[in-house]
Amino acid sequence: MHITQEKAERHTLAVVVDNEPGILARIAGLFTARGYNIESLTVSEVTADKAVSRITIVTSASPSVLEQVVAQLDRLIPVHTVTDLTTAGPHVERELALVKVAGTGDHRIEALRLAEVYRARVLDATTSSFVFEVTGGRGKIDTFVALMAEVGLVEVARTGIVAIARGRGAA
Repeated sequence: MHITQEKAERHTLAVVVDNEPGILARIAGLFTARGYNIESLTVSEVTADKAVSRITIVTSASPSVLEQVVAQLDRLIPVHTVTDLTTAGPHVERELALVKVAGTGDHRIEALRLAEVYRARVLDATTSSFVFEVTGGRGKIDTFVALMAEVGLVEVARTGIVAIARGRGAA
């Protein structure tokens, strides 16, 4: 008998929930219980009355495990909807990073040149350092950070992925 092992695939989930204490821990617990890592996690209130939040989770799991996790998330009382944006169709993903770079002379000039190429904004500047804001897909951010490592990278802070479906429908 031949047993096939399903390959883990990267998925982006949009989970709309009531904004109440403990819901994030309960959701993270579903992943932890199965030994799956959450690669990125963002949460924000999405209604004017602050009663509803949207949680964006990026994880890697096999299709069958992901199906189980989505079904269990859907059964939690404060969860309104769970959408696997990866399988639902075209969607847009973005991340924001703050990148601190220190340097003088040629390193400073190169940091500014690279920032311009990657459309990074200067948020703070001193005579010896910059803080850049860069947004884009994961690959763009990774590449920008790697290039800045060569000219004086000091520190990086990243938001994690936010994502939304393309078109007229809501996730």
